[in-house]
Amino acid sequence: MVARIHTVAFQGIEVLPIEVQVQMAPGLPAFVVVGLPDKAVAESRERVRAALNAIGLALPPKRIIVNLSPADVQKEGSHFDLAIAAGLLVTMGVLPADELDGYVTLGELALDGSLTAVAGALPAAMGAAGQERGLICPAACGSEAAWAGGIEILAPANLLALINHFKGAQVLTPPSPRLAADGPAPPDLKDIKGQETAKRALELAAAGGHNLLMLGPPGSGKSMLAARLPGLLPPLDPAEALEVSMIHSVAGLLGDGALMRQRPFRDPHHSASLPALVGGGSRAKPGEISLAHLGVLFLDELPEFARATLESLRQPLESGRAVVARANAHVTYPARVQLVAAMNPCRCGHLDDPAQACARAPRCAQDYQSKISGPLFDRIDLHVEVPAVRAVDLALPPPAEDSATVAKRVARARARQTERFAPLPAERRVRTNAEADGALLLEIADPDPDGKRLLVDAAERLKLSARAYHRVLRVARTLADLDSSAGVRRAHVAEALSYRRLSFSRA
Repeated sequence: MVARIHTVAFQGIEVLPIEVQVQMAPGLPAFVVVGLPDKAVAESRERVRAALNAIGLALPPKRIIVNLSPADVQKEGSHFDLAIAAGLLVTMGVLPADELDGYVTLGELALDGSLTAVAGALPAAMGAAGQERGLICPAACGSEAAWAGGIEILAPANLLALINHFKGAQVLTPPSPRLAADGPAPPDLKDIKGQETAKRALELAAAGGHNLLMLGPPGSGKSMLAARLPGLLPPLDPAEALEVSMIHSVAGLLGDGALMRQRPFRDPHHSASLPALVGGGSRAKPGEISLAHLGVLFLDELPEFARATLESLRQPLESGRAVVARANAHVTYPARVQLVAAMNPCRCGHLDDPAQACARAPRCAQDYQSKISGPLFDRIDLHVEVPAVRAVDLALPPPAEDSATVAKRVARARARQTERFAPLPAERRVRTNAEADGALLLEIADPDPDGKRLLVDAAERLKLSARAYHRVLRVARTLADLDSSAGVRRAHVAEALSYRRLSFSRA
């Protein structure tokens, strides 16, 4: 008899159906797992054996062969434990084969027979729904899997509870979907004194999902401004929350099996490697740019990142996808992020202050800023200087306008964009002005005659690339949304152009 149990393997956030085939045959006692298992899967033999012993069952002295089909797909992770154990229980006559055929099974077994949480329960549940099957997963993953909806979820705490459920001695309560608790409130914008231009750029970035680069001396407030951006962004809608949570589920970062509600804010250190930022490694895991999907990726001290690491961001920023290509895997993760970067004008940071600047100025600024390539600069919509704050500004009372006030204006601008892009088909889904392209961008952001003349003249004088030209249009459209203007006017184009700078170096 060959028992067949359904489970999944992960390729990015996509799930591949896997069939676990278990056979007990006469011969010398052995327990063999075949089908391209990695180290974690191969070690499942000992976990399964110990878990069965913990509930009073011993494997018969036979040759046990476990095949993970299709055999040419690499199997990675410990979530195959429960499927292998279920297949053994079927061949031993403990569990009914016909009932288990209606479920996709995943979970890691502890030595005492309890089930441990695994990564990927949410995409596995979505995959099970596509196969019109239920899902069996650990109790710790039940709330996460329940968001798939429309399928039966069994979330036992241990192997014995699963056996008792199918034997009718115990009924497993269906898990309820849960939302993640609100984290600490983001810092408030009213804490920042001065920097009105930078605050305006931050509001504009939040309203249209635009990339932002802040340049200024140390201590001018660049990191403080970036930390306040999450407080201006609208919360994730249900579809976006599911999309973001699936990535974090595959990465094993979905805390307590609860769906995320807040937009992610990732701020990796400048020593981060290329695989850490874009994704990769032996298991092609998502990188920081994918974990920040539909949120903010903040890169402080931008020139201190390795050049190859920064250049690897060019394709994801343009396409909204991070493609991880390896010899044994070709994985695509969503990566529609809002990049916020901060940098000093030079290594010492005091380019504008002759009393503190180094003797190599302005040559040091040119060398320092040349670490960032022109194509990467070109992909950033908003370039803004953040000058040092004067002592007289610090002595002033806090500004009257707080994050909540700005967030309301941002929400109204985002609502206009949602209404504008709602008629588009699903395959052309656009959420913000920063994602609009091609004919759609020309349709929604075509400026009035005065604005068009200004844009053409500025593009020729500043030698803007085609990409920069269209990014100016996107920013102008967002400015019009903030002004509740149906069309893009000359004033919007002029302000959008003020955020395009080719160089911050001082001659």
